Amino acid sequence: MTYSKHWQTLYINVNLATMSDGGNSYGEVTQAALAVRDGKIAWLGKESDLPADFSATDSEVVVIDGKGQWLTPGLIDCHTHLVYGGNRANEFEMRLQGRSYQEIANAGGGIVSTVTATRKASEEELLASALPRLAALHQQGVTTVEIKSGYGLDTSNEIKMLKVAGLLADELPVTIKRTFLGAHALPTEYKDNAEGYLDVVCEEMLPQVVNENLADAVDVFCEGIGFSLEQTKRVFDAAQSHNLPIKVHAEQLSNLGASELAANYDALSSDHIEFLDETGIRAMKKAGMTAVLLPGAFYFLRETQLPPIALLRKHQVPMAVATDANPGTSPIHNIHLMLNMACTLFKLTPSEALAGITCHGAKALGMSESKGQLAVGYDADIAVWNIDQPAELCYQFGVNPLSCLIKDGLQVLMHNKK
Repeated sequence: MTYSKHWQTLYINVNLATMSDGGNSYGEVTQAALAVRDGKIAWLGKESDLPADFSATDSEVVVIDGKGQWLTPGLIDCHTHLVYGGNRANEFEMRLQGRSYQEIANAGGGIVSTVTATRKASEEELLASALPRLAALHQQGVTTVEIKSGYGLDTSNEIKMLKVAGLLADELPVTIKRTFLGAHALPTEYKDNAEGYLDVVCEEMLPQVVNENLADAVDVFCEGIGFSLEQTKRVFDAAQSHNLPIKVHAEQLSNLGASELAANYDALSSDHIEFLDETGIRAMKKAGMTAVLLPGAFYFLRETQLPPIALLRKHQVPMAVATDANPGTSPIHNIHLMLNMACTLFKLTPSEALAGITCHGAKALGMSESKGQLAVGYDADIAVWNIDQPAELCYQFGVNPLSCLIKDGLQVLMHNKK
């Protein structure tokens, strides 16, 4: 199978998982064709219904024989912390030896150690360490990634992290969405002064982030070990004053009502949500929010409280799935593993899981009108898979069936050539 960088391309003899049915099915079209023009999907459907305008005899059209492979939208990882300094492998070993979180923190571990390493690292060093993480996801079919700040916890280092996240888009053909997470934790210099730190977040960091156009959204870690509801509301108010969309780390360890609060601000998503209740789910549904499931953190922390999948289904709240790639609680950079875990740990159906990293992942980032589906007018971000059925993408991991990756209509990656 050969591929082209031509501006107008016609894929024939393919099968499509359009993901236009919101996870209720794959939106399959078999024995199909798909046309790309100027970086957008121009037509798709049964090959037998191909209009004359997209004729394979047109000399300006490059025709690609897909040889029966499956096309899906390019994959979307809508919650990551890819930019950070150092690693916490030593803490992983300490936990397995029976050391408590508090003991590790008292020894200078936990998020404090990542903040220290991130502050010490230059932009160049942070870029060099983040690039292999992003490359791993890209090689698995990911074309869009969200990256949060939150390991700088002062103005210069939060700005540094967001700048590096933007630079990653110059290194690989991946759309990067940046989220300002200054309210991730208290830095040691403000350990007894949360309100003083939030003064800096709301009155110094956020205005500078906005002035330099470094963020697409604002996030807060609302939890007993993070920030209270009132403190979270303060950050949300500041974000709203700057017309930035809102996201929230919520209901991971307890139910403080952060998802319901975020719904009052028409937030994009609530993420983690293991302890989310039906009241919060109803509020999310009314606000049009997305629930972002993070099975990697659930697995790595050996949690037992499952997210309320049945209630999310009942109220038809879209469920996205993401890696939560970060150094402390989910050092995992494998989107295929997330598909499998979403099914095996959270009991999603394979079509729901795949929707979680396509159409619903796009919705969690406010991009549902341009990405996450194979549909006319959408960006031609397309993954080509050497598989017999879409469920294979959830069934196994470790063997990458990606054949080709197309970004904005151009081939950017090819392997497993058929």
